[in-house]
Amino acid sequence: MAAGVAIINPDTFLETPSGRVWTPERSKAAWDRCFQVLEDHLRESTPSGPHRLLIVCGLQGAGKSHWIRQNAQRYAPCICFDAALPGIRHRRPILELASRYSAEAMAVWIDTPLSVALTRNALRAPDKRVPEDSVRSVAALFEPPSAEEGYSNVLRLDGSTPAFHPVPQH
Repeated sequence: MAAGVAIINPDTFLETPSGRVWTPERSKAAWDRCFQVLEDHLRESTPSGPHRLLIVCGLQGAGKSHWIRQNAQRYAPCICFDAALPGIRHRRPILELASRYSAEAMAVWIDTPLSVALTRNALRAPDKRVPEDSVRSVAALFEPPSAEEGYSNVLRLDGSTPAFHPVPQH
């Protein structure tokens, strides 16, 4: 974690000494732990006031974690919630916690073509790969984040290249 940047990712809680292990039970426990860690961070205010929360979403293999490593420091102090979060219903509990603690919530949508995400996913270590059907399912279910959900800002970035250029708004 870089100074002033906390990163919350459910995959972190799936790690074991022999690699990442996914089961439905472990997944539920990982998500429960993420929400507890998020609430713990939000409960502590920063010297400049409430936290800034970056909800970094997109397909598995979109480049979310890479973007956080390269860019989150610009938003410090901040908390980055790093997960696919394909639907409004998936993001709502995070936004509700942010609101409860008066934190600014910003969406960072890494908009990456499915073909690019699948290629990147295939290059991951075997224990880090997401089943292709799961990536395709997230792509089919994905609802772009919008200001109507309660974000202070929605930053849509082109995840097809490592430069992460903003996507023009229409």
